Parts: sequence; C-alpha cells; structure tokens
Amino acid sequence: MSDQKGWANPSPAGLVALAVACFTFYALLSGKVDHTAIPLLACWLLGGFVVQLIVGILEMLEGNSTGGNVFTVFAAFFMLVGGLEFLIKYFASVNGWTIDAGIDGYAWLVLAIALVMWTPAYFKGPLFMTLAVVCVDVAVVIIAGMDLGILARSLSPIAGGFLGIAGLLALWISSAIVLASAYGRPILPNPGPIVKG
Repeated sequence: MSDQKGWANPSPAGLVALAVACFTFYALLSGKVDHTAIPLLACWLLGGFVVQLIVGILEMLEGNSTGGNVFTVFAAFFMLVGGLEFLIKYFASVNGWTIDAGIDGYAWLVLAIALVMWTPAYFKGPLFMTLAVVCVDVAVVIIAGMDLGILARSLSPIAGGFLGIAGLLALWISSAIVLASAYGRPILPNPGPIVKG
C-alpha cells in the first residue's frame, strides 16, 4: 500500500498494454503464429482496452493532452475495435459469412493520419518514446496501405518488425518510469527529448 497523495503516473500500465498489442501483432504479421491465434489476440486486445482507457482518462485529468488523447484513441480503436473485429472476422471465416473488410483500410487510414500528425508532439518527450511512436507510425501506415489494397501484403513482416521494436521500447520506458518512481531517481537510461522547450 502507498501513503502517497495524488495520482501516480499511469503511463507505464498503458505502455505495457501497448507492448502486448505490439508483440502480438508482430507475431501475427511476421508469421510467428498463424491466423488460428486470432481469437486469443482479440482477448489480449480487449484486456488492453481496459488498461489504455483508464490510462487515457487519467492522463487527460492530469492535463496531458498528448498522452491522454493517444491512449484513449488506442483504447477505442486499436484495442476495443481491433479485438471485436478479430472475433467477428474469425467467426465469419469459420461460418462462411461474407464480410467486406475493405472498410478497415479507410479506418486505419484515419488512425495513421492522426497518429502521424500527432507525432511531433512526442518530439518534446523522451527519445525512446519518440522512437516508439515513429515505429508505430510506420506500421500503421503499412497496415492502412495493405487494407486499402495499395500496398502489397508481403509488407506485413515489415509492419510486424516495427511493432516489435515499438513494443520493446514501450517496455523500456515503462520500466524506466516505474523504477525511477520507486527509487526516487533514474535507474534505467531514458534519454531526453530531441526538441527542447
């Protein structure tokens, strides 16, 4: 139990949820697991939805517009919608339902544009966070392009690789924050921003 007053930094929990999504998408996109894993992936994403929604709300309450909005968008669309869609697509394939999944490309395009346009806000944050966001940017742009049919599906492992890197960076940042909070000083290196001020 803690006797601290006020809110603790919720970002580490949100970053672990991001890492779970990144690692599981890496596994799927790079062919480490086959598509029969999709119902399990959906469960992991739905769990991440709960964590990231809470983190997003807390970040907004603390006045962190960038983190609050990003975590909330990730919670809603990457986690909740992603998890539900994977379940629907799985049952559609098992039951022979016809679904036009082309709509996903347009939704992913919105998410890609928003994330890329919000990325400069992270230039004022820790370097590893900026790198994680840029890695997610690359992956989401590739995924949007594949779902729109303008990029080849053979780019899937590249998107997966960028997500794997983003997941590792998210775990590092999460650990750096938790350890610095526990010890009252930095334990793991977490280089500062590329843009000052």
